[in-house]
Amino acid sequence: MIGGLTANGRGGAPSPMKIAYLCALYPAVSHTFVLREVNALRKLGVEIATFSIRRAGPDQLLASADRAAFESTFAILPPRWGLLLRTHLELAVRAPRAYVSALKLALSLAPVGLRGRLWQLFYFVESVVLWSECRDRDIRHIHVHLANVAADVALLTASIGSAVEPDRPWSWSFTMHGPTEFFDVAHYRLAEKLSRARFVVCISDYTRSQLMTLSPPEIWERLHVVHVGIPIEQFTRSGNGSRRPARDPTILFIGRQVPEKGQTVLLEATALLAERGHAVDVTIAGEGPARPALEHHAKRLGLASRVRFPGVVGQEEIHALYADASIFCLPSFAEGVPGVLMEAMAMEVPVVSTRITGIPELIDDGRTGLLVAPGRADELAAALERLLLDPGLCHELGSNARETILCDFNTERSAEHLYGLFARWLHD
Repeated sequence: MIGGLTANGRGGAPSPMKIAYLCALYPAVSHTFVLREVNALRKLGVEIATFSIRRAGPDQLLASADRAAFESTFAILPPRWGLLLRTHLELAVRAPRAYVSALKLALSLAPVGLRGRLWQLFYFVESVVLWSECRDRDIRHIHVHLANVAADVALLTASIGSAVEPDRPWSWSFTMHGPTEFFDVAHYRLAEKLSRARFVVCISDYTRSQLMTLSPPEIWERLHVVHVGIPIEQFTRSGNGSRRPARDPTILFIGRQVPEKGQTVLLEATALLAERGHAVDVTIAGEGPARPALEHHAKRLGLASRVRFPGVVGQEEIHALYADASIFCLPSFAEGVPGVLMEAMAMEVPVVSTRITGIPELIDDGRTGLLVAPGRADELAAALERLLLDPGLCHELGSNARETILCDFNTERSAEHLYGLFARWLHD
């Protein structure tokens, strides 16, 4: 069976499952869920080798777990020129047909234009290096998160491996998050990736439904919903669970500072709360190109003294932000199923978010949190005010939310589900 799920050839127990995890950047602050997933699968006995297209920089290594993952991850870029030339020469001499067919496949997948063909050449170059590294580790299945460059490289690598060893076929799979890839399905070549992947993990029923529109019914059985989870033991409120007093409430946002996250709507809702006599503090953690505009908007609304921008925070600091928050707010216009919402819910912080994509699969409106229409500062202000005025509701929502995360969105259960999928699909 693929990936090491074979007996040892002497009648013994099956050997451990071997899988490569490939990311465009690993470890990464915004992809902590991948690191958690890898560690959880390793606890189940899966041998996972981690690969990154680009080497992570110091700005991504904010926690000890990140630094440990960095040390054990093979980065393809920046290139090791001797290794790159050696692996390409080896493949071209050993299996020239496989080399040429992979190159042709790469070019056939290119988006329209010279730039697209050039980038596909880069992906081909990278895939040959990954093929060599996986072969040396006896790995024949590659899993990626997101349908981006990592998916292109994994697809090509699996194609090379299968062409070189047709009697021991290679395969690849990916976890689909969205929504970015759904904005331009042609650019990301989602239909082609769906047809070539051994199976696809979807983080929500919404995500799966979008992929169903891009694929024929005969491959729908390969689309599986597995919720991304969090290590709930790391997000447990300590002490008596008390938060800041009501006279000084704090609304917390954590995420990239980009327009689609909706932080501007949060600022406008905060201004509406101020007009109604609610003096609240707002913490907007994270970095991104929209930060200067957000800081300017806060000043324009007269909120400069009330809004704090602490920048990027690592997992070892994030717990304190949740513990200090009265409400967690994520007013996004586009999302998958956000991990920060799961973390806040596990910490029993009442959450307010938008009624979009997969978020309603995480938040049961009125029972585990509150949902509003995207882009509606008035609705957001009303939801926030409702929580500010009702401590009992905050407690009820927080308690119910933690139970939801414990049952349906924790890393251990998600890993068990993934393990079952790998065991089911990785066979001859």
